[in-house]
Amino acid sequence: MSVVELSSQSELVVGLSHQLLSYSVRGLQTSTDSIAYGLAYGPSGLPQDAETNRPLVPSGHLTQQGATSSATSGQRQNRLYALQSRQDQESSLDVATGPARCYRQIKNKPYPKSRFCRGVPDPKIRIYDVGMKKRGVDEFPFCVHLVSWEKENVSSEALEAARIACNKYMTKSAGKDAFHLRVRVHPFHVLRINKMLSCAGADRLQTGMRGAFGKPQGVCARVAIGQVLLSVRCKDGNATHAQEALRRAKFKFPGRQKIIVSRKWGFTKFSRTDYLKYKSENRIIPDGVNAKLLGCHGRLAAREPGRAFLEAAH
Repeated sequence: MSVVELSSQSELVVGLSHQLLSYSVRGLQTSTDSIAYGLAYGPSGLPQDAETNRPLVPSGHLTQQGATSSATSGQRQNRLYALQSRQDQESSLDVATGPARCYRQIKNKPYPKSRFCRGVPDPKIRIYDVGMKKRGVDEFPFCVHLVSWEKENVSSEALEAARIACNKYMTKSAGKDAFHLRVRVHPFHVLRINKMLSCAGADRLQTGMRGAFGKPQGVCARVAIGQVLLSVRCKDGNATHAQEALRRAKFKFPGRQKIIVSRKWGFTKFSRTDYLKYKSENRIIPDGVNAKLLGCHGRLAAREPGRAFLEAAH
């Protein structure tokens, strides 16, 4: 046997060993995904396509088909990428908040967060008083309310959007130190949703209306007709700005609302005339944004000089 024949045989053995090594590496990489991606193994132990029963050729080696084999492998790779992306989408699916018309009506009993109702997401609104909330009761005499004119549910997202809109306009028009805005309702009612997968191939995960109680999705406030949603107190010079701010906040709520100018002094329960009268009689005790009325009951020894009052006889 000549030297040329020996060298050719050695090159053939080396080539076959490299090819078998590449096949083994490819088989190790694809063994875990053979079922998901439609791969199988032939009688020779080499990986092959489960649909065409053709052996898979490693990258860099061309068969007799040439470009046709490369095209089919590219299509197969695209199919694998599509399958993987669909699996990732199904695993990370998060159903977004539905439209407000789905949760607007008050149909059931109150369903608050408790030890029986766990996993409730936090409300979107976290701040209920904005502006100069520490200003005294005497500084902001004017008050205007945004009143709900329907019995409905108001989501925490709507309350937060209305608060932002009202605060932004009042800050721009009147100034950040010229008003006090208060959100008067709190979202405690838990909303539920029966999650339904709508992507392709999700039929096996859906059960329809079987066990459709749902899981907590968000929270809302149950409001009645005539209940105050927002209140703004300010000076009389900014009355028009406060009404315009509440008008803009109306568009963030479902249903109907009305803007009502209060007859009271600020956030107190006294009318403006009565407040000025009690103030002149030294019967008003400031209590933050509110005020207390000094009555005629109690021990005289506990009263300060000049603060003992008797009701007028009728």
